[in-house]
Amino acid sequence: MFKYLSIFLILFGLQHGAVAQAPVKVEEGFDYRVLTITQPIDTKGKVEVIEFFWYGCPHCYEFEPELKGWIKRQNKDVVFKKVPIAFREELMPHSQLFYALESMGKGDTLNDKIMFAMHRENKRLLNENEIADWVAAQGVDRNAFLATYRSFAVLSKARAANQLGNSYRIDGVPTVAVQGKYITSPSIAGTRAKAVNVMDFLVSKVRKDGYK
Repeated sequence: MFKYLSIFLILFGLQHGAVAQAPVKVEEGFDYRVLTITQPIDTKGKVEVIEFFWYGCPHCYEFEPELKGWIKRQNKDVVFKKVPIAFREELMPHSQLFYALESMGKGDTLNDKIMFAMHRENKRLLNENEIADWVAAQGVDRNAFLATYRSFAVLSKARAANQLGNSYRIDGVPTVAVQGKYITSPSIAGTRAKAVNVMDFLVSKVRKDGYK
């Protein structure tokens, strides 16, 4: 009896495992979109992935843990970039903040803290003084930050980020672009988890297509 029970459990386990590990179905037009005009990418022979985001977006904040986990398990042929989008002129300070910290080598350290401050501590960080005060409280020299924040280079990057978003026809965030031609997001795919599965699918597709 125990012999037959063991065989049954093994077979059930194998069958159950096969179901659990079945590949997720990904469909063009439902889970991702193909851009009408392919956008140029900066790195040849690799997979370029861009997340268009906004610090103040609650959906971006919620997506961040899944996104970080996805980034950590990528091969070296995947190049990931974050691009801030300001859908209104009054939100441009957030894009400037992103590029100022990036220029100072502080982005990786402070980006998560900024989102936490905005979404858990109800800070808006929308005017220069408030932003500078907050950054200084994180141990960054206030005057050095302001000089970088106001610089032509940072202002140009913030404007260019919006132009790039327009080229990709970004109308909501977070949105992920792969290889300048594919677009997906939690809202397009339906859930954050499904969006991550779609990103895996698209990266594999680009590899199979010879990084085209």
